[in-house]
Amino acid sequence: MSRHQKPAAPAPRRPGPKGWPGRDRGEAILIDPASEFRGTTVQVCGLWPWVVGSGTPMVGVPLGRHIITGATLCCDPISWFQRAKLIRNPSVFFLGLTGLGKSTAVRRMATGLAGYGVLPIVLGDLKPDYIDMVTALGGQVITLGRGRGHLNILDPGQAKHAARRLRDAGYEKQAQEVEADAHARRLTMVSALLTILRKQPPSDVEESVLDQALRVLDHQATHTPVLADLLAIVQDGPAAVREVAVDRGDFGEYQRITRGLEASLISLSRGGRLGEIFAQPTTNPMQLDRPVVYDVSSITEADHDVRAAVLLACWSNGFATVNIAQVLADAELEQRRHYFVIMDELWQALRSGSGIVDRVDSLTRLNRQVGVGTAMITHTMSDLRALPTPEDYLKAKGFVERAGMVICGGLPQAEMVDLTPVIGLSQAEQAMLASWQDPPAWDSRRGQEAEPPGLGKFLVKVGGRPGIPIRVDLTRTEQHIHDTNKLWHQRSRVGTRP
Repeated sequence: MSRHQKPAAPAPRRPGPKGWPGRDRGEAILIDPASEFRGTTVQVCGLWPWVVGSGTPMVGVPLGRHIITGATLCCDPISWFQRAKLIRNPSVFFLGLTGLGKSTAVRRMATGLAGYGVLPIVLGDLKPDYIDMVTALGGQVITLGRGRGHLNILDPGQAKHAARRLRDAGYEKQAQEVEADAHARRLTMVSALLTILRKQPPSDVEESVLDQALRVLDHQATHTPVLADLLAIVQDGPAAVREVAVDRGDFGEYQRITRGLEASLISLSRGGRLGEIFAQPTTNPMQLDRPVVYDVSSITEADHDVRAAVLLACWSNGFATVNIAQVLADAELEQRRHYFVIMDELWQALRSGSGIVDRVDSLTRLNRQVGVGTAMITHTMSDLRALPTPEDYLKAKGFVERAGMVICGGLPQAEMVDLTPVIGLSQAEQAMLASWQDPPAWDSRRGQEAEPPGLGKFLVKVGGRPGIPIRVDLTRTEQHIHDTNKLWHQRSRVGTRP
């Protein structure tokens, strides 16, 4: 410092983070954390100071809280597609190990969407996990299984009634389209049942015979036909049916051509392995204005063929109803309805038959046109890799790639190899997901396991954006509805002394 320079003024003294240090100067030993409050802009408008906005989307169903910031995340595929424009199509793919809350998070979405006017439908509940939710929403539970309910695959459902309404309102073309869709759906389902029964598809001639037989049946029947009525038409051999069979006027030749088809229809219409569920009039027709769940939990995985046939029939019947609702809405004869289709335990459905893979593949490509949002749920990418053919695996892998959003729970580290190229997980996100699948700690004091570290925790990924880690906490009402351990509330006492 030179002689002419003035010394710098000392900086004003300021207290430290705990106050003025030193004896009798008021220094605090402990600092209480500031109270935090959250509310909407309506509830906390004008509040000052230190008000900060949420950094997470606030459009849609309140799904959970950000694990790091505590901010609320509102998230569902239909709201993010329709209102927020955050995703390209209304679909979500859930991945995560079992027992970490995937189904619970989907039920939270479905319940919230029902509040927005979207109808949740579950076309094949295999566990079941959604019956209590649908019942609480005032919906329809359709039970299928041996001795539990029937689904007549020849029942056109509400197609006839819808066609009549369209025709009366002057929509002749739309009425013909509805009737044509109903005819094609029934023909497809009969062919699918024959394929499952025989382990091979029917021949071209047999499909032509079935097509004509269904048309004759529609022209003659005075009641809703069943498979026995279709068998009777094939056995009688009216002129229109014999014409497509190319019997050249020889009824004996016609019987030879249709002998195999007749035998298969006898098996289906008189009970048999598949006919018990499909050969009787529909027990509980699906309604288009209520939440719906098809309870197929009584059909075990060991009953592979029956489960595949029932799932195909549920999908066919469900989407036929959705299509009718959209046609009526286009003609302004009904209100516009959107549906939230839930496909839980997708791996079981996909392994039931290649027809299911193709059906889901078609849905994931056309869900915007059909007017439905979808939620697909499975455990890991390895579930998809275990499909019977490489073609099915590639189609199923496309479900994840085309999903509007992917929500991941706890996953093994080995899954990151298949998952990272699809949704772009960072190293930190991979470590987070892997840590969530760790086993829970052992509480030696109480003699039981603590809560799993990944329970209710999910990472929401949209495209290549950084993921949003959230935790889903249940309300008291949801804890009652989402209880999937009801059979374990009472301890088995068989074999103990009274």
